[in-house]
Amino acid sequence: MRLELEENGSTCPKCGAPQQNGISCIRCGIVFHKISGTAARSTNSPVQSPGYRSEHNLPFATLIRLSQLILLCSLFLLVLSYHYQDVLPPADFYADVELSDPVQSKTSLAPFKVRSSDIIYTITPLQNYRLQGVVVSYHNSDAWWDIYHHRSWQDFINIKDICVIWGENVSSGIYLNMAFKNSTWTCWAYWPDTETARRFSMHQLSNNHLLVLDENIREKLDQVEIGDLIRLSGVLASYSHSNGQFYRGTSTSRTDTGNGACETILLTEFDIVKSANPGWQRLNTVAWWLCAVSLILIPVLIVRAPVRWSD
Repeated sequence: MRLELEENGSTCPKCGAPQQNGISCIRCGIVFHKISGTAARSTNSPVQSPGYRSEHNLPFATLIRLSQLILLCSLFLLVLSYHYQDVLPPADFYADVELSDPVQSKTSLAPFKVRSSDIIYTITPLQNYRLQGVVVSYHNSDAWWDIYHHRSWQDFINIKDICVIWGENVSSGIYLNMAFKNSTWTCWAYWPDTETARRFSMHQLSNNHLLVLDENIREKLDQVEIGDLIRLSGVLASYSHSNGQFYRGTSTSRTDTGNGACETILLTEFDIVKSANPGWQRLNTVAWWLCAVSLILIPVLIVRAPVRWSD
């Protein structure tokens, strides 16, 4: 809308005073073309009601709610998959593989020295050794709560311990009634009653301290999970190193018990023959990532949402 002043009988649109031709009011002094431009803009501009107004087209509120929903779902899947990825499969899962006793024979290897993490180790091979069995528990030597392997013993070649069962301990399915746990250097087997203890043979269980010098074998060991069927080859060996009075021996019998009954094995081959719960393991990995991403995304969306009060 444009306000124009006529030559005769015109009045000021603000104070109503009679006007002669001119650009401003003789009484209040307003400039006529400025007030007429303001009136035009007021007429043509859409009316905005007070409230939140976003300068972008992104639906931030929807994205925030979606991220919160993803977080809740990923937390649920994380707890669920964490439980089921360590559930031991039934005995028929291993029925197509013969899980006989480990094979042990004389070795021609002489003692030798290796360097790892600037420490010189002396390794003394005692027997060739082959084992195929089911992993029921394991311990990573670099675990944050393990104060012995790296800090106290400065042992950087024993990277993992695995507790393995074979023979009738597997085929009978008795292991499903039991629980297994590895501590720093021991495998513990728990049974609920004397009947289970009678049926389970401690001579068909071994806790294996695994010495690794090969990076490919190390990567395979990192993928081992409870319930996996594994096959390994190497030598039973004792070893020591130059820093301090460190020494660890090995058992060469499957019937001994107590301290010193564990097998210390320098690995030359290692394979996961059959993975127990690959689906649950993948789901656990995906749930971890979704949880981490949503925890980062939610506060970022809240902070970056371009929302302000409009007048």
